[in-house]
Amino acid sequence: MQSVDKSTQSVDESVKKLLSGEGKNIPLFKVFIPESVMEPLRKVLLSGYIGEGPRVEEFERQLGPWFDNDNVLALNNGTAALQLALRLANVGYGDEVISTAMTCSATNEPILAMGAGIVWADIDPWTGNIDYKDVAGKITPKTKAIMCVHWAGYPCDLDELNAIAAEHGIKLIEDACHAFSSTYHGKPIGSHSDFACFSFQAIKEMTTVDGGALVCKSRADCERGRLLRWYGIDRKSKRKDLRCEADIVEYGYKFHMNDVTAVIGLEQLKYVGKTIEKYRANAARYNEAFKDLKAVRPLRYKDDRTSVYWLYTIRVKNRQKFMEHMKKAGVTVSQVHARNDAHTMFKDFRADLPGVDEFTSEQVSIPAGWWLTDKDLTHIINTAVEYDRRYRPRVQEIRKSSGKYEKTPARRAN
Repeated sequence: MQSVDKSTQSVDESVKKLLSGEGKNIPLFKVFIPESVMEPLRKVLLSGYIGEGPRVEEFERQLGPWFDNDNVLALNNGTAALQLALRLANVGYGDEVISTAMTCSATNEPILAMGAGIVWADIDPWTGNIDYKDVAGKITPKTKAIMCVHWAGYPCDLDELNAIAAEHGIKLIEDACHAFSSTYHGKPIGSHSDFACFSFQAIKEMTTVDGGALVCKSRADCERGRLLRWYGIDRKSKRKDLRCEADIVEYGYKFHMNDVTAVIGLEQLKYVGKTIEKYRANAARYNEAFKDLKAVRPLRYKDDRTSVYWLYTIRVKNRQKFMEHMKKAGVTVSQVHARNDAHTMFKDFRADLPGVDEFTSEQVSIPAGWWLTDKDLTHIINTAVEYDRRYRPRVQEIRKSSGKYEKTPARRAN
C-alpha cells in the first residue's frame, strides 16, 4: 500500500509540474488560480449552499461593468451560452445560421443541437475573423442568425455585421470565448450585439475552473434566458410548496452556474485586469520583434479595436518545420483549433473557403500569457527570429543568358 501511495504522489507531482509550466517546455497555456481563493471557497463549500445562489448573483453583478452591460447570465460553460443564445434567437429545425469554420467545434455544434443547418462564411486570412462581405452574400430566407468568432481575442467587424443583421431582421451572436476584456471602438465586447458568449474554462485568461456567461442586449432576452437556464422554472416566483415548481411555460436546460464556481470567479476578478495587461504587453513585444520578418508574420490588426491576445497567432512559412524548430527549443506551439468544415459531422455543409484555406495553411499560436518571464519572452523571440533567418525565402541575383539580373527566390535551407 505504501508503494502505491508513493506512486500516486509521484504522478501528482509530475502533473502539477506540467500544468504549472515547471516542466521542460514553456507552456502555451497555464491555469491561473490565486492562493487567496482558498478561504472564500472554503466558506462556500461548508456553507450548506453550493447550488445557484447568492454568489452567482454577485458574480453577475460584478461582471456587468466588464461588459458595460448588466444583462448578464452566469452559466456552467461557454458552449451552454452559445446554445442558449441560439434558443433566444429562436433558431430551430430547418433554419440556417451563418458561421465560421475557423473556430473550436464548440462554436458550431450547438447549431446542430438546435436542428439548424450551417452556412459557412469565409474569413479574412490576416485576422482569422469572419468576412462580413461574404456573410452579406449568403443571407437567405432561412437565415435566422449570424455567428461570429473573435479569433484569439481580436474583435470582428461588428458595425458591419450588426448592420447586416438589422437589415435582414436576424440576430448577431458573438462567440467571445477568446475575448473577455477586448474592446471595439472604445467599448468592451459584450456591449455591441444581440448576444455575446464568454467562456471561463480552465485555461482562459479569466477562469472559474469551468463556466461561462451570456450577455444580452435586450432585458427581455435576459429574463427569458434566466428561466431557460434552469429548465424554464421561475426560481423567484412565490410557491405554495418549497420544492414543487409552478407551471413551466417552455422547456429549458440545466445551464446555470453554481456558487462554488462563482466564488472562484469573484476572486479572479480581483486579478484579471493585471493578468490581461501581461498578455497585451507580451503581444506588444512580439509585434515589435516580428514586424520586419518574412517567414514569421504577425496578423494584421486595426487600431480601432483591442485584442486581449488570449492567443498570439502568427502566420509562418513551412509551418511544420517551424513547429518542430520551436519544440526542439522547448517552446510549446499549436494550431489550437482545426477548421470545422473538415470534420465528418459537418460534411453536409462543406463549401469553398479560400480565406480559410490560406489561413489554416500557415497559422500557429505561440505562448503569450501572464506566466512568461522576460527570459522566456527573449528565448521565444530569438528562436522565432532564428527560424526566420534560416527558412525565409532568400533573394539572390541570378545572371540570365540575356545578361540581365533578376531577383529570384532561392531554395530554402533544409
